[in-house]
Amino acid sequence: MDDQAPFRQAMAAVVDATDGFEVVGQAASGEESIDAFARLQPDLVLMDVNLPGISGVEATRRLRALPSPPVVLLLSTYDADTADGFVSESGAAAYVTKADFGPDRLADVWTAAIR
Repeated sequence: MDDQAPFRQAMAAVVDATDGFEVVGQAASGEESIDAFARLQPDLVLMDVNLPGISGVEATRRLRALPSPPVVLLLSTYDADTADGFVSESGAAAYVTKADFGPDRLADVWTAAIR
């Protein structure tokens, strides 16, 4: 979920390039991400920290509070030290900078989250 279409396309390309994953939907706001999850029930949600409407951190918190929550990976341009609070506040599995997001990193985060 990202408010910028070019980055949504880039995230989708990473997901498609990662074995065992497929893109089932996209959203441009925090509210849209919650609605999309309700319809699509994905196992994994990629969530930008800064979204219009409710933030990605708040949308993640709401998704993680559901009875069968998805694994959520937060993404943004903040350095990892700054983002530690986002992960603990929201219940996300991890935070990855947009610059470091790729198939290997996605697979590593997924593996760690499902253990």
